[in-house]
Amino acid sequence: MNRSNTLLHLVAALAATATLAAAPAAQARDTEYKIPFAEVMEMPEAKQQLDGSVKFYFGDEKPGKVITTLGDDVSNKKTNGVGKDDRFGCKWAALSALVALQDSAKRQGANAVINVVSYYKRDTFKSNTEFECHAGAIVIGVALKGTYAKVAP
Repeated sequence: MNRSNTLLHLVAALAATATLAAAPAAQARDTEYKIPFAEVMEMPEAKQQLDGSVKFYFGDEKPGKVITTLGDDVSNKKTNGVGKDDRFGCKWAALSALVALQDSAKRQGANAVINVVSYYKRDTFKSNTEFECHAGAIVIGVALKGTYAKVAP
């Protein structure tokens, strides 16, 4: 191989390496959404999976009389975002997080999850009406944090 071919191969290899190195940065996406909890609760799947035995109190909503608290928990749920509408994926991930909190609350004898906030990457977003969701090129994620409680009916 002569010197000219060696130089061409080196330039081609460097160009390929630079292209590959830039590809993840070009594809990285983290779109933040704020979506109403009401949109999740209106989903047919929510009506099937959230049985009403555990009440959710978002942000500063007052649950009435709290008899006892049973500890905090975080439910961090992801869904495959490929080929899905971001907002639909966000609602799906939020529903999964709420179902996980409901199931854990029941196991602990709680009838409510109070102070529910978004807790994506340990950043708190508190709202009585909305949750935070992040959609990437492949994965959509929602993290909800709340306190299990027994509240007076």
